[in-house]
Formats: sequence, structure tokens, C-alpha cells
Amino acid sequence: MFRVGLTGGIGSGKSAAAGCFRALGIPVVDADWAARVVVQPGQPALEEIARHFGGAILLENGALDRAALRTRVFDDPAERAWLEQLLHPLIREEISTALNRSPGPYAILESPLLIESGQDQLVDRICVIDLPESLQIARACARDSCSGAHVSKVMAAQLSREQRLAQADDVLDNAAGLAALQAQVETLHNRYLQLAAATP
Repeated sequence: MFRVGLTGGIGSGKSAAAGCFRALGIPVVDADWAARVVVQPGQPALEEIARHFGGAILLENGALDRAALRTRVFDDPAERAWLEQLLHPLIREEISTALNRSPGPYAILESPLLIESGQDQLVDRICVIDLPESLQIARACARDSCSGAHVSKVMAAQLSREQRLAQADDVLDNAAGLAALQAQVETLHNRYLQLAAATP
């Protein structure tokens, strides 16, 4: 099956773009969903995380305290690297399984770390959703009720806008709002249908 990776920085509008593709009947596999699946209670990865970071990383019901884990690894590159080494192969396997089961002429993989995590190797084409960084920060702050400093910190941990665009086969400009985004998605959808039909 023909596969498209949809990516963009924090606050860029990945979920909105994915929603536009879903509205056109295209299956979307969400990498964040896969990341949650592999750390559910009973999964080996959660046991490894609890062993490494201690029981305080778990909620009372035994589920992962994602906020506590983010806090532990965000400012510690070595701990983040350990966590990524554990989780990225598991997430990739979950994504691959979901993509293989997806019905439809093509499938979308929505992933904030598509390129950084190597998930781009699972897709045939990369679509980057883009907007000016000032607008990205403003939208992320409004959505998450957080400070510009926090969003800037998250952005610094991701690929830069220039690096992401350099990897793009297609670009969705999300500066003008949802109606403009929908129109661009429809154009790309028709292009992807053609590419999917030509894919052996």
C-alpha cells in the first residue's frame, strides 16, 4: 500500500490535517496512539520503564504517569536517549502492523517525530505541515494553555523548520486557517490517489 508520512512541529496543525484526510475516507495511523499502546499496563516496556525510573513514574492504577516521565527525560539527554532506544522500535512495529491492516487506496502516518525517529522509512512520501514559527508558538500556547518559553523548548528538541522542509516531498501551508488547509489536502489527496494507483 502507498503510504504518506504527515509531520510538523508542535502547534503546526497535524491533527487538523489528519482530520481532513480522514474526512476523505483515508485511514490515518497516529504515532502518538502507538506510543500509548506500547506502554499500557502489562506491556514489557512499562515494566522496563518502572524498573529504570522507579515506581514513582506510575499512577495509582498502575498506568504510566506520562507527565512525570516527560519531566524526567526532557532535560536529561541521556535518559531521553535510553527511553527512545527502548520505545522507538516497539512503536515502529505497532505502526507498521496498523499500516499493513489499513483499508483504502493509501494510508497516512501522522507522526510529530516522523523523521527524527526513523519512521520515515515506513512511508513512500513525506508531507510536512508548515507555518511561521511565531504562529506555531501562538497556536500551541492557546491549545495547551502553556507559555511561549515552554513551546520554544519543545521546538528546540524537534527538527528545525528548515530541516523538516528540506525532507518534504509535499508541503501543506497552515497559516491561513482550516478552509485553506482543506483545499490543499483535497489537491494532495487527488495526487496521492494517482500515485497509489501507479504503485505496484
